[in-house]
Amino acid sequence: MYQASPPLVAVKSLRQQVYDFLRDEMNSGRILPGSFLNLNEMSHHLGISKTPLRDALLHLEVEGFVTIFPRRGIMVNALSLEKIRNLYEIIGALEAQVVASLCDRFDKGDVDRMDALNEAMRRALEQDDFNLYYEKNLEFHDTYLRHSANEDLLKTVQTMKERLYDFPRKKGFVKEWEVRSTGEHADIIARLRRGDYASAADYIRDVHWSFQVQERYIRRYYFLQNGEGERQEEQR
Repeated sequence: MYQASPPLVAVKSLRQQVYDFLRDEMNSGRILPGSFLNLNEMSHHLGISKTPLRDALLHLEVEGFVTIFPRRGIMVNALSLEKIRNLYEIIGALEAQVVASLCDRFDKGDVDRMDALNEAMRRALEQDDFNLYYEKNLEFHDTYLRHSANEDLLKTVQTMKERLYDFPRKKGFVKEWEVRSTGEHADIIARLRRGDYASAADYIRDVHWSFQVQERYIRRYYFLQNGEGERQEEQR
């Protein structure tokens, strides 16, 4: 489930080091959704007491990555279709809120940067380089998100995207979906370029982050690779 590690070095707080370690284990796939974590075993492998480990796990529970069951252990939460629907709804609403309030804080340079990033995403897809595509995709959205002064909103969006994409990062991708996404990005860019922030916000919420609009791709990306998608399709 996880590999033995030397004692952590106190650079950050111990709680933060343990949190970062667990997130890295999840992102890399060494700790998988649906698995149970043993507090005693983890404490032994990390060479630390249970207190900072428990604190880190409580942080992960608040963010939705794990569920702590008293006297039973810690379960790493898997993404269900319902959870993905909820995450899409929240991310879409929050990103739309940021875009709707851009007004004079957004300029031509920002739009040009988004345009260049979207073009870089297209080139990455031509080369089947999903990691580069993903990196540029985050930068694309961050171009407008960074104009928000609401740190809680930004942290919420970041954590939810990590839940969607880095838990762990899937090796495959649905190319048709990513190509469609660059087309949606182009539509967002066009609306922002003409200063129609309300329309851009509506499009981000009601199309780009709409679970209903994206559902068929979501099912293929998250569930078809392991057979769950076919079972869910049969139950619809």
